[in-house]
Amino acid sequence: MAKKETPELNASSLADIAFLLLIFFLVATTMSTDTGLARMLPPMSDSKDDDAPPIKERNVFTVNLNFRNELLVEGDWLQVKDLRAKAKEFIANPANLESLPEKTETEVEFFGLYPVSKGVISLLNDRGSSYQAYLEVQNELQAAYNELRDELARVKFRKPYDECSDAEQKAIKTIYPQRISEAEPKNYKK
Repeated sequence: MAKKETPELNASSLADIAFLLLIFFLVATTMSTDTGLARMLPPMSDSKDDDAPPIKERNVFTVNLNFRNELLVEGDWLQVKDLRAKAKEFIANPANLESLPEKTETEVEFFGLYPVSKGVISLLNDRGSSYQAYLEVQNELQAAYNELRDELARVKFRKPYDECSDAEQKAIKTIYPQRISEAEPKNYKK
C-alpha cells in the first residue's frame, strides 16, 4: 500500500502575520510613566548672578539632609515629623517676629492689602541621602504650604482650598507662594 503524504502548510505568510501582531500590540499598549515631583522652575534670567539682589538671612529657612538621613533645620537637629510645623511657622510668621521672614504689603484680590512673606526655603541634601528621606522632606515642606493655604481658604472663603475657584486659589497662592530653592546636592562623606 502506498503511503499518503500529508500536504505541507505554506508558512511563508506566518512571519508576516506575527510581525503585524507585534506592531499592533506595541502601538496599542500604553506604558505608565513615573511623573516625579511637580515643580515650577523659574524663568531663565539673562542677568548674571552678581546682579541678583541679596536675600536677607532672616528670609531664608535652611533645611539640610545628610548622608545618614538626619535633618538639620536652621542649625537644630530635627525629626522629619516636626518639619511641617517649623516650616509653617516660618512661612506664615504669625507674630511678625524679627527672626522670621519680613513681610511686604501687597494688593491681593479678595483680600486687599495683605502682608506677604518674603521667605524662601533652602533645601540642600547630600548625595548619599536616601531617596525615601528626600521625598519625606519634600512632602513635609509641600504639606506646610498646603495646610496654610487650606487654613486661609477656610477662614476667608469658608471652604477648603481645593473647592475654591481658580481666582480664589490664585489669590491664596499670592499670599503663600511656594518658594523652595534646591541647591545642587553635595557629597559630605569622604
